[in-house]
Amino acid sequence: MRALIIGVSLIALAACQAETSAPPAKPALKAETTAAEIIRTPTKTAFFGDLHVHTMNSFDAYIFGTRADADAAYRFAKGEPMENGMGATIELGGPALDFYSVTDHGEYMGVVPAMATRGTELSKTETAKSIFGLLATDRRANFLRIGQTVVSGDELEDIYDRSHMDVVWASTVAATEVHNQPGVFTTFAGYEYTAMRQVTDTAAANLHRNVIFKDSAPERLFTTLDSPNPEDLWAWMDEQRADGNAVMAIPHNSNASNGMMFAGSMSADMAALRIRNEPLVEITQLKGTSETHPALSPNDEWSDFEQYDYLIGSRDKSTPEMGSFIRQALARGLGIETATGVNPYQFGVIGSSDTHLGGPSLSEEDFFGKFPHDLDPDNRQSTPPKGADAWPEEYQPPADLISTPQYGASGLAGVWAEANTRQDIFSALQARETFGTSGPRMKVRFFGFTGEAPDPSDADMISQSYARGVPMGGQLDVDSAPTFLAWASRDAGSAPLERLQMIKTWMEGDTPRESVIDIACAEGEPSNERCPAQSTALDLATCTRSGDGAGELRTLWTDPDYAPDETVAYYIRVLEAPKCRWSTWDAVRNGTAPSPILKPTVQDRAWSSAIWVQ
Repeated sequence: MRALIIGVSLIALAACQAETSAPPAKPALKAETTAAEIIRTPTKTAFFGDLHVHTMNSFDAYIFGTRADADAAYRFAKGEPMENGMGATIELGGPALDFYSVTDHGEYMGVVPAMATRGTELSKTETAKSIFGLLATDRRANFLRIGQTVVSGDELEDIYDRSHMDVVWASTVAATEVHNQPGVFTTFAGYEYTAMRQVTDTAAANLHRNVIFKDSAPERLFTTLDSPNPEDLWAWMDEQRADGNAVMAIPHNSNASNGMMFAGSMSADMAALRIRNEPLVEITQLKGTSETHPALSPNDEWSDFEQYDYLIGSRDKSTPEMGSFIRQALARGLGIETATGVNPYQFGVIGSSDTHLGGPSLSEEDFFGKFPHDLDPDNRQSTPPKGADAWPEEYQPPADLISTPQYGASGLAGVWAEANTRQDIFSALQARETFGTSGPRMKVRFFGFTGEAPDPSDADMISQSYARGVPMGGQLDVDSAPTFLAWASRDAGSAPLERLQMIKTWMEGDTPRESVIDIACAEGEPSNERCPAQSTALDLATCTRSGDGAGELRTLWTDPDYAPDETVAYYIRVLEAPKCRWSTWDAVRNGTAPSPILKPTVQDRAWSSAIWVQ
């Protein structure tokens, strides 16, 4: 198989980076204080976390310079600063997170650091010498061979040391246990199953999943080097549950799957296997948002949000197929259910980061990227090249620098749970009472009703909603138009809210259909399904904002177009007022104009999980 480009920036880095010294000594793990009062809230609390975090034990993170281990990653999530691998100090944007999972690539977990460390058995292999040896001549090509095997499932035998991988996995699980503090900070053992499908000579479609365990985990992982077919992963997960290991998988970056993530048809058995193992999907992360695409949602003015145009780690552009995006998958699932009786896409949504530094970069103002080199000005392409005072006319970026400028400061998983414990958080994830944000800690709640809904102004509207209706992630069986309670509140450290929207999706024959309706506005009332022009304005020269926006939006909405024979999925989306993208913040600090090829602003947002109506 011809070379798969794992990351274009790797061409330069792997060619010159030959680690010949041992990585920093691993700090001794110290048990955290676990004696904490567990506060339970019957109407539930919003907890925020990240279930997609890589450290030095991921083969791609180590080669780029990351040296944080699982212990450092968990400390970062709890608010401690961390060194990014190239001398810069990075910190979490906002307060400590509530839950976290280190999810290193299962394939060759911890193998590359051992290859780079003199004296280890793995450092003596021919593959290690071809990459890290003093006389190595084509380090890039030899490193890319590792990535090729992740796609093919045919391991490099001399470095496929399962015993070493087992030890590294055990150390990850140990760190997870040490940092779990019921009532304060919840951790889950996890890893990434890095499935891909070759689509061109130099690129593959993304079929990655993060695999999250609740309380206990097996001693040995199932990776693409066991089988590159996700259905084999799901069968293994069924076996894990039979052995007492509660587990779920969460697909991510369907936006780069070339339509392969969400097929339009499948058997009832396959649909049941899938939804049993994958109750959630990751709707946003730093490599783009997978909600929808302008080519698929031309009447959605906000669909062109942080789009990542390329197949991951490649110069080849991805194709915006229906099977690549969550909104169309929700509709397709309804069609599959009609045909088979099972909906494989009755999933909830979360956000997460996919950081390869051990900690997520969630702030537009202080964005530090995915890898250590993402702080390099020439990689960022947010200021004129080579320190110039102005952008050249008709600026074109270097062809081999595509990733960093497209990365977004994203994302976070939100759950509604009674308490911050493994049992409560995992149960909320399974029940799909979840939401995703593109970075800020906005909160959204969404309930559906077949009868009378509570008044949104009532102080006990949430307890009434649980008593009378179903929360997001649930299903309504109706014989008349459903009513929904939609609510969102802002992140006090971010921009105010601008609008709250209802997204409706269904199947018409074999074609997914949708509508996007503004149902609450920071200023004025919706007319013709859209808010009036809002007065919040942004000065791109200073990134300062005028206008108030809203701190909270809530409303009841009944679908005026519901047909009694329809099966529909509804979810809500809340948008902040526009603010400067991280690249514009770079330009402001540099005293230069924003990049002519990057969007100057973003409207960060949050998405609820759906409610299905039949």
